[in-house]
Amino acid sequence: MDLQDLLNKQPEGGSGEKSESPLVSLKRDLDFYKESIKEVSVEMMAEGYTLYPIFVAHQLQVELGEVILDREELQTAWTIHASSLEEFVDKGLVQEERKDYFIQKFKSANDYMCLFVIVPEGANFVFYPYA
Repeated sequence: MDLQDLLNKQPEGGSGEKSESPLVSLKRDLDFYKESIKEVSVEMMAEGYTLYPIFVAHQLQVELGEVILDREELQTAWTIHASSLEEFVDKGLVQEERKDYFIQKFKSANDYMCLFVIVPEGANFVFYPYA
């Protein structure tokens, strides 16, 4: 799924008008962050840490991965943590028997950032292009 698909699926507010989704601010922040995220992704792969970097986007407190972009420091809406498929499997967020399926669906880490977007209603994986 990509971010635009998620934006298009957002429910309408009670007044019949669409309320601004928090994903709109995520898209803004990702456009601002994308060069930094790509640099971290390339470094993670080059150093052999993972072939499957995952970036956790949240506005809450999250104990997953390492903070690379803090929303309070940068005065943005979203914080980004760097993680990996291996950590997601270790923590049970991706089941071991689903790992191969995840790898098959994983888009090129050179062209897309893999995001695990956490909102109060739940969480979802999305791919967002660097270009």
